[in-house]
Amino acid sequence: MTTFPVIAADDGVTRQVLSDHEQLMVVAFQFEKGGEGKLHHHPHVQSTYVESGRFMFSIDGEEKEVGPGDSFVIPSNAVHGCRCLEGGKLIDSFTPRRDDFL
Repeated sequence: MTTFPVIAADDGVTRQVLSDHEQLMVVAFQFEKGGEGKLHHHPHVQSTYVESGRFMFSIDGEEKEVGPGDSFVIPSNAVHGCRCLEGGKLIDSFTPRRDDFL
């Protein structure tokens, strides 16, 4: 088993790959209050689980506040991002793997 490092993903945000395979990757994102996942898109389908904290997510221009226990899927190429309202952790799964995270 490989242990991946925790790296700075953005201001107030760290990222750690938890597991990966060419068809699937699981990644933990730790956010400080006010941290942002800037608007972006990618060809991967993404599933997000809110482990802790509160976040305002934007997916293709639609905003929704989410908290602990919430989960949702972001379709391939959907423009999305989030703003952390209360510090916490997101667990994201990507298919296929995000090679840019390795």
